[in-house]
Amino acid sequence: MGAAIVREPIYHQINQALRRLIREGRFREGQQFLTERQVSLEYSVSRATANKAVSTLVAEGVLELRKGVGTFVRGGALDYDLRALVSFTDRARAAGKTPATRILERQVLLAAKAPAGVARALSAAPADRLVFMVRLRLVDRVPVILERRWVSAALWPSLEKSHLEDSLYSLWTNRYGLVLEGADQSIRAVRIEGQDARSLRVPGGAAGLLVRSTGYIEDGAPLWFERTLYRGDAYEFQNRLGGLRSARPAVGALLTGGPHA
Repeated sequence: MGAAIVREPIYHQINQALRRLIREGRFREGQQFLTERQVSLEYSVSRATANKAVSTLVAEGVLELRKGVGTFVRGGALDYDLRALVSFTDRARAAGKTPATRILERQVLLAAKAPAGVARALSAAPADRLVFMVRLRLVDRVPVILERRWVSAALWPSLEKSHLEDSLYSLWTNRYGLVLEGADQSIRAVRIEGQDARSLRVPGGAAGLLVRSTGYIEDGAPLWFERTLYRGDAYEFQNRLGGLRSARPAVGALLTGGPHA
């Protein structure tokens, strides 16, 4: 007997057809999309099937439901390159978007007062001073990143607010002449809760990505440590893998690459 033919559910076929409309440019970013009724008529399916296909695209962040107005095509997710240090400001502008930064907190504190693990990551003695900041990064007025960052004050003595509103990478390299060598990084999926969810304007329990990263300058000295939350519906993490090797990877190996600053 021949193998049985397994057909995709109708709503999934409609879902893929709707994706093609967006991919082929029939509906562009910010444009109102087909209504449930229009989908039903266009593809000769029930309203329930049309609703399920459209609702799936809303849940995935492809479409955005504006209550009382309709469904619109969302902007594409910003990409996060895991292979290199990339400026959030430069990346957003390259994507044709307008970046902005809100400073929620800034202070200088002793390493002994920092959360557990921060002083160790920065090789700081208890009496060493650290610059601490909380920054909310926005794209086209939509908050997408909530960043908590500790920086060695010995390597960065200034704490002017204007310095924190733009790219730290550019500030460190152009103003202070530091050579950024790279960063060690770990990434894990989390639920965004409480005040973090309110800051990022997402429902409590929304999906996010937590990046922990230690960045280094040319001589290997640690410059910053960060714990940064990324909205799961606003970012797409990208990497390129090399060819298959015979050696097995070490258990628990960390993803390395470039956080945004």
